[in-house]
Amino acid sequence: MNNRSASKDVLHPRNRHRSRYDFAALTGACTELAAYVRRSPAGELTIDFADPDAVKLLNQALLAHFYGITKWHLPEGFLCPPIPGRADYLHYLADILAEDNQGHIPQQADILDIGVGANCIYPLIGQFEYGWRFTGSDIDEDALRNAGEIVRANPYLGRKVRLRRQKNRTAIFEGVIHAGEYYAATMCNPPFHDSEAAARAGSERKRRNLGLDARTPSLNFGGRQQELWCEGGEVAFILQTIAESQRYARQVGWFTTLVSRSDNVPTILRALQQAGAQRVVKKTMAQGQKQSRIIGWCFQSARRARTLRE
Repeated sequence: MNNRSASKDVLHPRNRHRSRYDFAALTGACTELAAYVRRSPAGELTIDFADPDAVKLLNQALLAHFYGITKWHLPEGFLCPPIPGRADYLHYLADILAEDNQGHIPQQADILDIGVGANCIYPLIGQFEYGWRFTGSDIDEDALRNAGEIVRANPYLGRKVRLRRQKNRTAIFEGVIHAGEYYAATMCNPPFHDSEAAARAGSERKRRNLGLDARTPSLNFGGRQQELWCEGGEVAFILQTIAESQRYARQVGWFTTLVSRSDNVPTILRALQQAGAQRVVKKTMAQGQKQSRIIGWCFQSARRARTLRE
């Protein structure tokens, strides 16, 4: 995440982060951030985006200023999310849901966030922007514990966010979606890398891009194993999601996932065709200095999806 990325006009039109960071407003929302604000060589206010403390405080300020989250914290070692990109996913998801609601974004939708993480970022933004209720699942007890602390520290979130632990490390929906529940959509930011070595190499590339050497301490692009890699990488995780989604076709309107690698898209689309998805959408979006995309699929026609929801 950097100051330049926040000014890109490729972010979704409803994204609150389309302009450059207003550090006067942000330091007003989080006074601790002021100690990390400095002038860039061009004379603009910025922070050192290689400093994990500065980035965490920037996130605190963004959440407080834009989304009314007055208390947010992230333990060392967990993934610190780029908020503009995370917000984009939610806005594009809202567009997908509007297609089944006569062009109107639903205000009472239930959303399942697979891999909610310690940061709890999608529920925090989504409940504010659209009034949605979220169920967040994760296999990491420490992540859920921290997410729960965030929810309890902001009391009104208790009506909007609930958390469930995925006890089966080989499952995605099983044990998380309960009998009788219906979700307008699921969302997921799957692990990108296929091994610990690949994840480490990715971090080293980011260090080099920032002009840092290997002696530099842990940076803002940290993250635990389940946040960064899984066997088979992103495509294997998504293919498993597709396979499991067939069993929950009547309990979910739209299944969605981020896809970071464009060369994974053809494999994913073939798997969706084989799984019998009735409708498939792809939305291209910005994620910092790179492009990502959302793929969504539904097992009902638009008319059938409305009937199930009602």
